[in-house]
Amino acid sequence: MKDAVLAEYVRDGFVESVHRGYLLALNADGSTALELGDSSALIFPRSCVKSIQGAAMVRAGLKLEPRLLALGCSSHSGSSEHLSAVREILAMAKLDESALQCMLDKPLGDLERREWGDKPATRISMNCSGKHAAMLLTCVVNGWPTDSYLDPAHPLQVAIKTELESLAGEKITLTSTDGCGAPLFLLSVAGLARAIRNITISKDPIHQEVMAASRAFPEMVAGKGRLTTQMIEAVPGLYMKDGAEAVEVASMPDGRTLVFKVSDGSLRPFRVLVHAGLKKLGIDSPYEPENVLGGDRVIGNIRATF
Repeated sequence: MKDAVLAEYVRDGFVESVHRGYLLALNADGSTALELGDSSALIFPRSCVKSIQGAAMVRAGLKLEPRLLALGCSSHSGSSEHLSAVREILAMAKLDESALQCMLDKPLGDLERREWGDKPATRISMNCSGKHAAMLLTCVVNGWPTDSYLDPAHPLQVAIKTELESLAGEKITLTSTDGCGAPLFLLSVAGLARAIRNITISKDPIHQEVMAASRAFPEMVAGKGRLTTQMIEAVPGLYMKDGAEAVEVASMPDGRTLVFKVSDGSLRPFRVLVHAGLKKLGIDSPYEPENVLGGDRVIGNIRATF
């Protein structure tokens, strides 16, 4: 499974470093617009499949207003607005934050983490707490146990796996554990692209509800100043979601889809790759050059290879 050079770090015209990975861009009809690296390579999609997890929960009976549904499909920054919304979902389940089983963490957003200061890490401030709260509410609605909701054999997680396999058009061959503690399913780059394209163009009202919520409330999906929020706000119709270890998905209502994974897990080329990948699909997006400095002078940049 060979990766390819996706981006270069250029200093005074010399390529000092490179970022390798896998990238697949699909046209509206599902045909390949661009493939860099082997798209059959298996990856962990991490938080990029939260919309699919959300769809499985709605299918199982979860009912949330769009603002809270977007939070249930988020990697939020940990603002006071985000934490209040997590508590709203928990209250609907008649639970409090002690029911959350995501890992202890401080807020993900830079500003939010600075404001958090020296306070200890909590579960509710962890960026996946919205998803975990939605999982708990789904369990309560169905009368499923809440103490084992992260077990891969739990009905909730079985439903999520089924939803993902159906949208990706491939079987999951390995189940691991994500950083937040939830089950994590191994998927090919091509399978992830198919899944995101399929949920985007789906006529299923559940899929449409989840995607519409995320587009309508980008600050709940990510947070102020985050690339995901900025892009969804700037490009009409765009859906985008990032994941740990440098995975990214983006799609348009007509089916144009972009997926990439940076092999070394670096986020440094993210903005460049998103812009170049969308441009390849004919989608204009805001872009600020990623400059390379020599002292206080700009002497190079990070550039996509395509």
